[in-house]
Amino acid sequence: MSQSRQPTDVVDLEIVDDRTKSTGSDQGFLRVRRLVLRNVRRDGSRSASYPCDIVSRSRTDAVAIVLYEIAEGAANSEGPRRQVRVALKVAMRAPVFLRRHLTLTQPDSRSYDAVAEIVAGMLEPDDVGPTGIASRAAHEGAEEAGIDIPLSAIHPLGAESFPSPGITDEKVHFRAAHVALDVRRAPSGDGSVMEEGTRVIVLPLCDAIAACRHGDIPDMKTEIALLRLCDAIGYLPALDRFVDELPLDLRVQFRPPGLTKLP
Repeated sequence: MSQSRQPTDVVDLEIVDDRTKSTGSDQGFLRVRRLVLRNVRRDGSRSASYPCDIVSRSRTDAVAIVLYEIAEGAANSEGPRRQVRVALKVAMRAPVFLRRHLTLTQPDSRSYDAVAEIVAGMLEPDDVGPTGIASRAAHEGAEEAGIDIPLSAIHPLGAESFPSPGITDEKVHFRAAHVALDVRRAPSGDGSVMEEGTRVIVLPLCDAIAACRHGDIPDMKTEIALLRLCDAIGYLPALDRFVDELPLDLRVQFRPPGLTKLP
């Protein structure tokens, strides 16, 4: 088993109660709006009506932050090599854990006992203004990874994105912070039993990306964020090299796709 798939202390889930039929769709942490819509065309005509369900969280948007560190690695014939490492949290995720009880068209090839992913959290009502997203990212870094992050170390990692726009109105803001990954304490957590057994692992960035591609890290936002980080810091995971380590004729061909370069 790869490091990213090591299990947590939580090994199973018991469904104590299923309140699906007894609870309204507008109650709970997730709310389902069951709408009937019709399209309004440019010429003023209307389409036939059609059903559309929209899943919303109690707090709609989120921030996901890559906690990374660039350090000098072992020297080789070309000189000292820099290594990029990233911190990931590992926890049981009930929705994917319980897939084992579903009848699937294509059965899962693995059990998803635990999922590794970057630190993330929902924006709270007071996360407003220019520093609101960074403040929430710093809070989640301390809570989920045990790492204190100054706001000045947090930088945008490309534009925000919708993880599943046909189902949910949730939007994810991506951020990154260069921090000392080995200087951390035990994550405090948010007090939820759902987060029991959460732990933190540190992987080389190229290994984490490979784990995403192989399915050992099956979290989509994590793969997106890690690849954006590569562009932002000028790192080429396929070569395990930084752009400035390449010969000059290759270096000038690197064209990052418009991301803010991180310090």
